[in-house]
Amino acid sequence: MPLRARQRCHAVLTGLTALVLPLAVTAASAQAAPLPAPAADTWTEVGSDRADPLTESQGLASVEVPAGSPNRYTGIGTIPLGLSARGWNHVGDPDASYDGHYVEPYQRDDGNTKMFRVQAPDGRWSEYVHTLSPGEARNNSWSAITPDGQWMLSGEWGTMNRLLVFPTPGVNPATSPSANLPQAATVHLDHAVRDVQGCDFLDATTLLCSSDDPEGALFGITKPLLRIDLSAAPDGTADVTGRVTALRQLPLRSACSGSFEAEGVDYDRRTGTLRVIVVSPGFCVLTDSKTYRFTRS
Repeated sequence: MPLRARQRCHAVLTGLTALVLPLAVTAASAQAAPLPAPAADTWTEVGSDRADPLTESQGLASVEVPAGSPNRYTGIGTIPLGLSARGWNHVGDPDASYDGHYVEPYQRDDGNTKMFRVQAPDGRWSEYVHTLSPGEARNNSWSAITPDGQWMLSGEWGTMNRLLVFPTPGVNPATSPSANLPQAATVHLDHAVRDVQGCDFLDATTLLCSSDDPEGALFGITKPLLRIDLSAAPDGTADVTGRVTALRQLPLRSACSGSFEAEGVDYDRRTGTLRVIVVSPGFCVLTDSKTYRFTRS
């Protein structure tokens, strides 16, 4: 999320503590762009849950280890005060390895670093800082861990033709909280993407991603759900290519009209459920933002 958009979101959400009267909103029908022709890979909406604007408005992840772990969410209200005081004032869409390492991506408004905060299965937290490579954007919107757990993809805000590959902090033995987390490789995309807010692995060579693209010029729809097919499973030793396909527009429904914001994405292999957060416009961010659920058909 860029600084301008984040300031807008902060301005709305920080007003929560001052709200003591019910909010009056004018009902309006959200106008959605026409959907493209059905893709071979079809994801059908099967339900939704309200997304809390303070704690569930940025990202989400299913955690398999320890057994019975609840789903995890991120939002403005989940940033520890100590991190915020040190300048890490934005958290993106997290992910978890199949062995239970949970990774949250953080960014700040200045400097030349981004940070990944890792919780091990035993509950201990650690921080891994990455110094930006030449030309790398400061934004740290999401993390996606490969099924083997050893590698992690991340992306930059704006119109991009690449994704970044890192060793998974806390899992890959080449990483240490006391050393710079290096970029290991790059995924070169065959089609530009815009404002990707989250990705998750469907399998070793397939990503599902949520795009907050407000323009629609790249794929003919705004706020698309994207599929990226990789030429090989990322292993950190060489770059790979990715073929991008827009599968559908994400749901844009609210009692308020205005600009929606597509946020994080999670695929739970245990249930075959895809979940995507969509934040509602204006004051309806407080009332009808949703985590939508999809299954493959």
